[in-house]
Amino acid sequence: MGPRGRARSGRAPAHRRIAGATGSASDPTNTQVNDDRSASVQFGRYYEEFEVGAVYKHWPGKTVTEYDDHLFCLITMNHHPLHMDAHYAAETTDFGRNVVVGNYVYSLLLGMSVADVSGKAIANLEVESLKHVAPTFHGDTIYGETTVLDKTESRSKDDRGVVHVETIGYKQDGTVVCVFRRKVMVPKRSYGEARGGEQPGRPEPVRR
Repeated sequence: MGPRGRARSGRAPAHRRIAGATGSASDPTNTQVNDDRSASVQFGRYYEEFEVGAVYKHWPGKTVTEYDDHLFCLITMNHHPLHMDAHYAAETTDFGRNVVVGNYVYSLLLGMSVADVSGKAIANLEVESLKHVAPTFHGDTIYGETTVLDKTESRSKDDRGVVHVETIGYKQDGTVVCVFRRKVMVPKRSYGEARGGEQPGRPEPVRR
């Protein structure tokens, strides 16, 4: 074997693929690493990498605890007893128990989608629609996936475009609990390269 593991034929070894947030090693948009010294996981996508009809299955899911729900309600000042008062929920509501506040479910799914969708975004432009389809309860695990509905190049600047996506959230049994559509302004590759590439602003370690 030659230097750095090259075969005698002189051909370089095949690139190692680093699975992106989609978790798929076969995803052609995943970062490729040419040597063993540098490896980075893709975070978000450039405009050119989005394809209409593509589905990104976000990973991992998140099990919602009572603590999560109550803390979100408290920091956002939403003190509705359906979410905060177990006795009230059990005795006076059709659900018979606390329901996780819908804004937390939406925020959780939005956060799940960042690594696959908006990790490179210039701006979140619009939440076009938001539907809470079924309740989420303490102990449920939420999974999310996003479909690319459309993409449009900017008419004013040639280094960016707008991507239109739909995200759905569902529980461990497959029940859909939340659906929302949003538009995100994302950069083209030229925009990213002009500002430092995949990890703009990242410093190099200095050993003293």
